[in-house]
Amino acid sequence: MDAPETPAGMSAGCADAPASAAADAMATRDVTETRTMPIACEAAAGCMMPPAPEPPRTRRPAAPRIKSAGRSRPQRWRDAVIELLALQAEYAKWLEALPDSLSDSPTAEALGAIVDLDLTELSDIEPPRGYGRD
Repeated sequence: MDAPETPAGMSAGCADAPASAAADAMATRDVTETRTMPIACEAAAGCMMPPAPEPPRTRRPAAPRIKSAGRSRPQRWRDAVIELLALQAEYAKWLEALPDSLSDSPTAEALGAIVDLDLTELSDIEPPRGYGRD
């Protein structure tokens, strides 16, 4: 019967025993020592990975203009005034629906300030059309 093969560096007498003093020293090496040798792959010139290519630069789209959907400034003014008047009416209904326990609260004060604004002056203003078209 053939003797079992032993791995390189191991003695034939005991499979667990190191074959040389160098292997013995390696087995009891202090694991806290600092490694100063470069890793073999980093040391080899052909093993280094090339840097990743930079992504192509793209321009961000321009910020959307305030003027929307082709409406003129005077039309946008009228739309804004209509929206403010509608909001003021909603806040007036909210103020009327507040329970008596909240009549002196900061919410009631803010709602009252909004309701007390005279927005009719805004609705009476007709903004200029501009460039001699007034």
